Amino acid sequence: MRRIALLPSSYPPSLGGVEELTRHLALALAEGGDQVEVWTVTPEDTQPETVEIRDDLLVRRLPMPMPATNWRALQRSTSLGPRVLLSLRRAVAAFRPDLLHVQCFGPNGAYATALSRMSGLPLVVTLQGETVMDDADIFEQSRALRAALRFGLRHAAAVTGCSAFTLEDAERRFGLPAGSGRVIFNGVSLDPGDAAVGEVSNPRDFRRRLGISDRPYIMAVGRVVEKKGFDLLLSAFAAIDRGRRSVDLVIGGAGNALDDLQRLAGDLGIAAQVHFVGRLSRQEVAEAMSDALVFVMPSRLEPFGIVVLEAWRAGVAVMATIHGGPSEFVVDGVDGVLVDPFDVATLAAKLDALIHDAPRRRAIAAAGRSRVEAFSWPTIADEYREVYDSVVHPGGGSAPAVGIRRQEVVG
Repeated sequence: MRRIALLPSSYPPSLGGVEELTRHLALALAEGGDQVEVWTVTPEDTQPETVEIRDDLLVRRLPMPMPATNWRALQRSTSLGPRVLLSLRRAVAAFRPDLLHVQCFGPNGAYATALSRMSGLPLVVTLQGETVMDDADIFEQSRALRAALRFGLRHAAAVTGCSAFTLEDAERRFGLPAGSGRVIFNGVSLDPGDAAVGEVSNPRDFRRRLGISDRPYIMAVGRVVEKKGFDLLLSAFAAIDRGRRSVDLVIGGAGNALDDLQRLAGDLGIAAQVHFVGRLSRQEVAEAMSDALVFVMPSRLEPFGIVVLEAWRAGVAVMATIHGGPSEFVVDGVDGVLVDPFDVATLAAKLDALIHDAPRRRAIAAAGRSRVEAFSWPTIADEYREVYDSVVHPGGGSAPAVGIRRQEVVG
């Protein structure tokens, strides 16, 4: 049994992939007998420290100002930072963790690195694609945060990433020694009691609620930003011969590219067949996927792609980008179809072929539904336990820092 302090960049009730994956990891670790606390960041630096019990886990939220080099930000971090570190040291004294585990490096990672150095606790850093997918490109904008990440990766007893693509970016740009990281894929809840696992109970009511027509549809979901490639999907959808375009397109999510996408749908003459349904709850995403013919993830870049796992779980055929992590776990032509979304003509042709080939769709969906069992959170938690065991002596304390080989992926 380990005592694990998880330090994610954000945590529920905030919404997002890191929030959900950290929650499920924490619950899986706790269910397996480990003691877990979550120490995370308040939404605003001006908010006070809070402590709450969520899902039977202690969750501590602290203001953690962004590392900075300009004078005003330095003044604030100089005055607030020591108080935050004092609070974290008190949390260490109260919980007595065996290790600190950062999920998605941001200000949380900078403070965790400092805490590790002060306390002697081993630090595990998990990269979730934050260096390439942040909407504001914060690692390009903040010299201090870049330096904090470089220092954190050098100091960490172990580094993991959600994909080899993510680790390779850390090697190329942030000084992670080549081959020293380990790939641990993200997971998905397969618990029948989880609201996101259920199927559509009444498709007609569900469609009416979201304003979707009675026609069959293909689906995409995610943050509505340029990197997610929804504009490329719209262009491919419009390129399908009008006489064969017998389905609608449903796009779920919110973001700053929504107005541009709506205008593009109008310009392409497909507005009547495209439904922008806005931000969806986890249950609504599951319902929408379950009722779709095909799920498409057309990202220009995708560090991992949890939505692929969610689509597999929902039993829908998947098309996913070749750019980034999906090609590391999706077997092209077996449990999914891999596409280059920049090649709009080929994307359109592959989508058209899959829409009109029901036996192939069903076979791909069935293979995905079978494959998703390997991504259950108890399985993923066991992989993290292997990392924890490599950095903590059986009797407590840090183990010597050693490189951890990358997980081999077998298709």
